[in-house]
Amino acid sequence: MLNRLMFVYFIQKGGFLDEDPNYLRNRFDRVRETQGRDKFHGFYRAFLLRLFHGGLATPVDKRDDETIQLIGNIPYLNGGLFEPHVFEGEDNKIQIPDEAFESVFAFFDKYEWTLDTRPIESADGRQINPDVLGHIFEKYINQKEMGAYYTKEDITGYITQNTIIPWLFRKVEASDNTAFAPDGFVWRLLRGNADRYIYKEVAHGTELDLPESIAAGIKDVSKRGDWNKEASREHGLPTEIWRETVARRQRHSDIQEKMLSGRVTKVEDLITYNLNISRFAQDVILEADSTDLIRAFWEATRSIKVLDPACGSGAFLFAALNVLHDLYEACLERIEEFVEASSETKNIGDQNFSYFEKVLERVKPHPNHSYFIYKEIILYNLYGVDIMNEAVEICKLRLFLKLASKLELGQKIEALPDIDFNIRAGNSLIGYTSLADMESAIEAEEGKLKLDDRAAEIKATVKKLAKSFDVFRRKQMELDGRVEAEDKKKLRGNLQEVVNMLDRFLAQDYNIKIGAGEDLVENKDFQNWREQVQQPFHWWAEFYDIVNKREIDRGGFDVIIGNPPFLEAKKVPYSPKGFRAQGTIQGYFVEQSNKLLTGKGGMSMVLPMSLTSTQRMKVVQKFVEDNKSAWYSNFSIRPAKLFDGADIRVAIFISISSQRKRVFTTGYKRWATGAREALVPTLAYVLSPEIEGAWYIPKLQSSTEVSIFNKIINQELSVEEVLGTGSDAIYYRGAGGGYWWAFTNFAPKFFKNGIADVSSTQVKECIKKEYDSAIVAALLNSSVFWWWWVVGSDCWHLTKSDIQDFKTNPDIFGNDQLRILGKKYLADIEANSCLQTRKQKNTGIIQTQLFKIRKSKPIIDKIDEVLSRYYGFTAGELDFIQNYDIKFRVGVSEGNDN
Repeated sequence: MLNRLMFVYFIQKGGFLDEDPNYLRNRFDRVRETQGRDKFHGFYRAFLLRLFHGGLATPVDKRDDETIQLIGNIPYLNGGLFEPHVFEGEDNKIQIPDEAFESVFAFFDKYEWTLDTRPIESADGRQINPDVLGHIFEKYINQKEMGAYYTKEDITGYITQNTIIPWLFRKVEASDNTAFAPDGFVWRLLRGNADRYIYKEVAHGTELDLPESIAAGIKDVSKRGDWNKEASREHGLPTEIWRETVARRQRHSDIQEKMLSGRVTKVEDLITYNLNISRFAQDVILEADSTDLIRAFWEATRSIKVLDPACGSGAFLFAALNVLHDLYEACLERIEEFVEASSETKNIGDQNFSYFEKVLERVKPHPNHSYFIYKEIILYNLYGVDIMNEAVEICKLRLFLKLASKLELGQKIEALPDIDFNIRAGNSLIGYTSLADMESAIEAEEGKLKLDDRAAEIKATVKKLAKSFDVFRRKQMELDGRVEAEDKKKLRGNLQEVVNMLDRFLAQDYNIKIGAGEDLVENKDFQNWREQVQQPFHWWAEFYDIVNKREIDRGGFDVIIGNPPFLEAKKVPYSPKGFRAQGTIQGYFVEQSNKLLTGKGGMSMVLPMSLTSTQRMKVVQKFVEDNKSAWYSNFSIRPAKLFDGADIRVAIFISISSQRKRVFTTGYKRWATGAREALVPTLAYVLSPEIEGAWYIPKLQSSTEVSIFNKIINQELSVEEVLGTGSDAIYYRGAGGGYWWAFTNFAPKFFKNGIADVSSTQVKECIKKEYDSAIVAALLNSSVFWWWWVVGSDCWHLTKSDIQDFKTNPDIFGNDQLRILGKKYLADIEANSCLQTRKQKNTGIIQTQLFKIRKSKPIIDKIDEVLSRYYGFTAGELDFIQNYDIKFRVGVSEGNDN
C-alpha cells in the first residue's frame, strides 16, 4: 500500500493524474466530503480500490463509466503494482481508517517529490527522488541480522561495467573477429586515444614536472626526504603524499606506454589496467564503420541477461541499467546515422539497413529514446531475486519510476512493462537449479524405477510450463512489454504446479514426510518447513526461459553481480544442502551463481575479505577462478570504509571466462574519507604469484611488492622451525588488526580489578633453545613481517600460521647487531608503555599494558635495514618496506598505536 501511494505521489507531481499535482490529497478531501467525515474507511474502499484495480491496472477502454467519473483522466499503467493483492480479492473485508491516510499524506507532504534521479543537493533535506527509496530501505532493514549493506555507486558501477562489457566484447568478437584482431579496428582505437581511457584521477598532475626535491629521489633513494610529506594539490590527489603521487605517475606512464605501443589487445587488459571500459565501449560503437559490427553490438546488448541473486532494493541492477543505457544509446545513434546515409546513397545492397530500419520502427511509438531504452533493459536484460518481499517491491517500484522519470512535461505516460517474472522473491540458496537436480531428488526419494514411471508425468508438467513461458514472452514482445491478465494467470498457475512438485521433492531432503498424493496445504510440517527456509526458489522453473533455453554453451545468465549477505551459515534459520562451500552464506552465493552462469559468463561480487585470506574460502576461490581469469581487490575499514556503519574488511572479485586462466590482485587499500572519489579509479592490479599449497591470494599492487614477496617465500628457514619447547618465549595479542603488532619476550602486564592476571587475547609461543628470543622479537616486530602479515592475512587476526609461514635467512641468528637492536627495541617499547584502564560490565576494572610502538619506529627501521641484506632487498625495496603505509601508521592517533 505504501509503495502504491509513493508511486502515485511521484507521478502526480508530473501532472500525469488528471493534471492535478496534488491528486491524492484533493481526491481524499473530495471523498471525505462525499462520504461524510465520520466515515471510518471511506477512502480506501470507496476510492483507492477503484483507482488501483479499476483504473491504473485496467486499460482505459475497459473501464466502466462510474470508475471514470470517480477517478478522472488516469493512465493505464499495468505492471504488477496495482493488481489486486492476495488480500484484496472480491470478498475482502479490509478496513483502513481515513485517519491513517490523512497521517501518511501529512507526512508525505513535508517532502518535495521529484522524478529527477540526479544527486539531490537540497540544503533542507526535504527533496526526495526514486533513488532515495533504496537508501531508505537499506537503512530500514536490520543490517546486522540480515547481513545486508547498501553498496555505493562507485562500487556498483565498477563491478557492472567490468563484467557486462567484457561479455559483450566476447560476444561481438565471435561475430566479427577481424575488428578484435590485435591490429584490428577496436585496439587501434584504443592505441590512438590512450589518454582518453585512463581515468582522470590516475592522470592527475602528470602534465606537470615534479618539484626538484621530489624528482631527485626517483633515481637516488637517499634523496627521498620529502616523499612522506603531503603532495601539492596541483600534483597530488586529496590526502596523497609525494610517495603515492610518484607511484601513481609511474603507473600512468607504464599504462600509457603499453597502450601506445599496441600491447593492450585483450578484453582482460582493460580490467587489469583499470581503464575506463564504459567510455571505450561507447567509442568503439560510435566510431565503427562496419554495419556488421554495429548489428552485432546491438544484438548482443539486447540479448544479455544480468542477474543479482540478492538484489535488495536494486543497487546493482540500477548500475547495470546505467551501463547498458549508454551502450543502447550509442548503438541507436550509429544505427540512425547508417540509415540516414543509406537513404541518401540509395544503398539497398546491405541487408543490415533494412534490419536497422525495423529497429528504429520499434523506437518510434515511445515518448523518446531514453524511455524506449530503459524499457528494453528493464524488460529483457535485468533479473533479480531477494529473500525479502519488501526489497523486491521497492526494487520494482524504483524501476517503474525510472521509466516515468524519462517522460517530459506534457507527454503521455505509457503502460508499464510487466516485470513480475523478472524481479522475484525467494531464497536463492534453497531450490533446484536444474532439471537434473530434480531428477536426482526423485531418484533418491523413490528409486530408479519410480523415476522412470513418473518421467512421463514430469515431462508433461514441464512441457506445459515451457509452453506457457513461450506464450507469455511472445505476447509480452508483441504487446511491447504488457501481457494479458489471462496469460499471466495461466503462467502463474502452471509455474505454481511445477513449484509445488519441486517443493514436494525438496522437502524430502529436509526429512519432511509427505504421503503420496497428500495435499501440501494440509501438511503442517511441510508448511512450517517452507516458512523456515523462507520460500524455496527453483531457478530452472522460475526462470525457465533463461536457465533451460539459452543457446550459448549451457543455459543460464550471462552476468551475475551483487553483494550477497555477509552472514555465517549458522546465523540463518535454514541449512542449504548440496554445497561444497561451507560456513558462510556469501560462499554459498558464489557457488550457486557459478551453477547459474553460462559457460562464457562473467561474475563479480562484494564479499568479506576472508575470501582472499582464509583457508575455508579456498573452495570459493575455485568457483571464482573456474575456467576464468579473476581479479581481486582488497579494502580496509580504517580510516575510512566502503560500507557506512559496517566494520567489515571486504574483497571484490571480478571473474570472466578466459582461455588463459590468470589471477590478478591489488594491495590492501587504505584511504581517508576525502580520497573516496579516487579509490576505484586508482586501483592497481598485478599478476598474482603462484604459491604452491597456499589458500590466500596475496594483496600486492606493484612489481616492487611482487619482488619482495618472492624473495621472502624463497628463504630457507620458516618461523615454524624456530618455535618449539624451549624456556624462552614470545608473547603477542591474537586479534586487533591495527597498524602495529607488539611481540615481546616478556609477558605484558595485565590486571583484573587490581590483581595480576593473563589476558584472554594473549598468546604465548615457546622458542627452541638454539634461537635467540631478542632476534626473534626483532624479526617479528620488523616492518618486513608487518607487511607480510598484511599481504596474506585477513588484516584482523594474527594467527599462528601467519607467524609460522613467515620465512627468513637462518644466518640472521648469528648477527650480533640484530640481537642488540632486538633488545634495544624491547627495552624502548617497555619504557614508553603505559597501563590502559577500561571498565567492563562483566569483569570490572581491566588494566592492560599499552605499547606505543610508533615511538620506536626509528629502531624498527634499523632492524629492517639489517634484515634487508639477508633478504637481498634492493635500496628501493628497503625504502618501500620502511615506508609502507607510512601516512597511516605514523599519522594515527595515540590510542591506535597498538
